[in-house]
Amino acid sequence: MQTAGTESIQIVVNGEQRAVERGLTVQQLLALLELDAERVAVEMNRTILRRPAWSSTPVTSGSRFEIVQFVGGG
Repeated sequence: MQTAGTESIQIVVNGEQRAVERGLTVQQLLALLELDAERVAVEMNRTILRRPAWSSTPVTSGSRFEIVQFVGGG
């Protein structure tokens, strides 16, 4: 859903199409998805993104993300 002054783009996250606000970084996308950035690995367009790049990598229209959450246990 768009609000005044925002434009959405289409991306794919773990095989699911999503509309998100234009201008997000990967780090902001993780926050939007309510994922703990300390416990995930991110692949964007078939390339693993290193954690230091998340805050400067823009989410662009048509991008495909695979996000894996690490689960502890014992």
